Amino acid sequence: MAGILLEIAANSIESALAAEAGGADRIELCDNLEQGGTTPSHGTIAIARERLHIPIHVLIRPRSGDFIYTEAEREVMLYDIEHCLQTGCDGVVLGALDAEAEVDSTFCRAMRAAAGNMSLSFHRAFDLCAAPERSLEEIISLGFERILSSGLADSAPLGNAQLASLVRQANQRLSIMAGAGIRPENLAVLVAASGVTEVHASASGVHFGTLHHKRKLHGLAADFLETQTELVRELRQVLDQLA
Repeated sequence: MAGILLEIAANSIESALAAEAGGADRIELCDNLEQGGTTPSHGTIAIARERLHIPIHVLIRPRSGDFIYTEAEREVMLYDIEHCLQTGCDGVVLGALDAEAEVDSTFCRAMRAAAGNMSLSFHRAFDLCAAPERSLEEIISLGFERILSSGLADSAPLGNAQLASLVRQANQRLSIMAGAGIRPENLAVLVAASGVTEVHASASGVHFGTLHHKRKLHGLAADFLETQTELVRELRQVLDQLA
């Protein structure tokens, strides 16, 4: 098996640099990784584009929670997509559902138009779809290039059978990218069982801030998650051994 692509969810400029140093093929740039990710700041996007040499895909998600958006939130998302296009980002990661847990095709079509020639990934909102097989066909028809999925499970290793089914259904019309709970020790089995050609991981650990042992106040935590170069390197080594 050759050419397994490694995407790292990077929640800061330092995480993005660590991901590239560890051998990532691409980053999903985001914020608030602990909440499933939200859109990073314009400054983070701009500096990442300036400093990194690998492709940058930016998460478009204005808040945590569900994927049913208000009109005001939709305006924000379209603006953020346009900013990514102007900044020279390679892709955007997005998705939206309606109240019946179906793909919100109308809004997704509007986001696709705003994205211009950037690559499109549909994020893990897919794992909440009421009818994933039907949703997969809809996402293909909308022009997305990949779907990030855990196989509808709490983690990709637990959902590898469903991921395999999605890979077969997609039949190379788009890529199924496995994500959630991926570590070096479970990666090889996951890839072999599912047949995915792209994997997504945060490769993160807790960064203990300088003020970790100082006075602590609720809402002002000194510690945070950050991508670990060595973890990325271990993931890269596993994938290279599968080639």
